[in-house]
Amino acid sequence: MPVVACIIHVMGEQAVISLGSNIEPERHLPLAVGRLHALGRVLAVSAAYCTTAIGPEGQPDFVNAALLIETDHPPKELQRALRQIETRLGRRRTPDKYAPRVIDLDLVLFGSHVVEEGSLRLPDPDLLERAYLAVLAAEVAPGMRHPITGERMAALAERLAVSARLRMDDAITALLRTRAAAPSADDSPG
Repeated sequence: MPVVACIIHVMGEQAVISLGSNIEPERHLPLAVGRLHALGRVLAVSAAYCTTAIGPEGQPDFVNAALLIETDHPPKELQRALRQIETRLGRRRTPDKYAPRVIDLDLVLFGSHVVEEGSLRLPDPDLLERAYLAVLAAEVAPGMRHPITGERMAALAERLAVSARLRMDDAITALLRTRAAAPSADDSPG
């Protein structure tokens, strides 16, 4: 009897990707946004927010943002592509998970999918813990539901943002939105 293999390919799925940097964020975040065009159609970009770095004191603040993209890439492949973009932009992974970063790209939500595969966890567990992440996701996908709790991103952000200390960075927000709206020829992922 022949064996039949089935590969599930998700077409046109919406994904929320978070971006962060605390080393020249005004340079690295727009570069990352440009490269993300190669992974799907950018539907929305959040404002950029400054947040206090987690970990040892004395680190520069992080600037964080998020994109909503429509992509044909499955989650694991999308995560791999994000890691490649990080590497190409100069990120070196170290054992210190709180080290300063040139760029940090994370797949936060992938439609209504729940995934636990290797290092990939969807939805990102930090979404229920870190107010800034919920606020970013709500800005780009307010009606999207958390795949486990069923809570809409807007409601989740409202609930968590009560304790948040977020400062918008208008200059970087303008750079990101300009880059998201006008992809250029050098916006390849590699």
